[in-house]
Amino acid sequence: MRIGITCYPTYGGSGVVATELGIELAAMGHEVHFISYSQPFRLSGRDQGIFYHEVPVSSYPLFEFPPYDLALASRMAEVAEFNGLDLLHVHYAIPHSVSALLARQMLGARGRRLPFVTTLHGTDITLVGLDRSYLPITRYAIQESDGVTSISTYLKDKTVQDFGVTRGIEVIPNFVNCDVYTPLKDEAARAEARRRLAEPHEAIFMHLSNFRRVKRVTDVVKVFAKVVRETPAQLVLVGDGPERSAAEWLARDLAIAEKIHFLGKQEQVNELLPLADLLLMPSELESFGLAALEAMACKVPSIATRVGGVPELIDDGVTGLLYPVGDIEAMAQGALGLLGDRARLEAMREAGRKTAQTRFCSTLVVPHYVRYYESVIGSQ
Repeated sequence: MRIGITCYPTYGGSGVVATELGIELAAMGHEVHFISYSQPFRLSGRDQGIFYHEVPVSSYPLFEFPPYDLALASRMAEVAEFNGLDLLHVHYAIPHSVSALLARQMLGARGRRLPFVTTLHGTDITLVGLDRSYLPITRYAIQESDGVTSISTYLKDKTVQDFGVTRGIEVIPNFVNCDVYTPLKDEAARAEARRRLAEPHEAIFMHLSNFRRVKRVTDVVKVFAKVVRETPAQLVLVGDGPERSAAEWLARDLAIAEKIHFLGKQEQVNELLPLADLLLMPSELESFGLAALEAMACKVPSIATRVGGVPELIDDGVTGLLYPVGDIEAMAQGALGLLGDRARLEAMREAGRKTAQTRFCSTLVVPHYVRYYESVIGSQ
């Protein structure tokens, strides 16, 4: 198949999933065309079978804001026509599904049918789409999509409930390449890599996100502050975003700044995650929790919140520990309890890796997308 993919190319779950999906599809022999305003950050530019098409957005004095959605629709139609695309797959409903709908109509007027699939990722439904300014157009674009998927049952149910969507929605979870995200088998190499972040007797906590308010990065710092009072530890923060400054100032106020590493955006997070003992994910809301899945594949359990689709991923007490949002004390005590019980921690490590391999590996999930594409194309 020839598949067009549109996503936000920045550092965030929907962009990561869309990019990794494209890479996996290309590895299976499909031709993948990314259509966006910049190249997705996880693409190397040298991937076999992957092509990138930039969406140019012109600025005119008439427009206070450049009309990206219209430029995107036009570019989608061009790329589809010139490259013979079989299907568009758009990630995040606003504005991508609206642009795909316009592209389909443009091509339809010329006698060419271009089906499109919309994947719902989270805040496009729980935050942006519920804005009264966007709700009607979001609902319409979802209803008019030729196929709709969501990354969790929670998000599917939320979409049906809040938007009154009556069409079918296929749940296809996020995935991880279990050959890329893997624990380091060479303990000597792992110990050497850990020494760049911590002393041998120190535990390593990690947090990975886009540092938006919903991720509650300051809670990460607060939990770690309680932990480090009781046991030697270091905290590694991977990512960047609007809440980074608040986290940095809080670390200074709590006098633990020397124990925290702000690494910024990192492309090879698969090389960092295996170095951690625990992942901290105290989010206000997660429709899935991709960072936790990537950590699980690397044998790193999560201390997380019982929100959204997280319980569909993390089995509380088996592959991680779940707590109410904002319960800093409980999360800290849970982390300390795991660090003090090496047998339980090792059991969680093994269970997490097994769950990733048996339920969420790309070899299991990506073929689900392919079958769904084929059903959508076949129904035209």
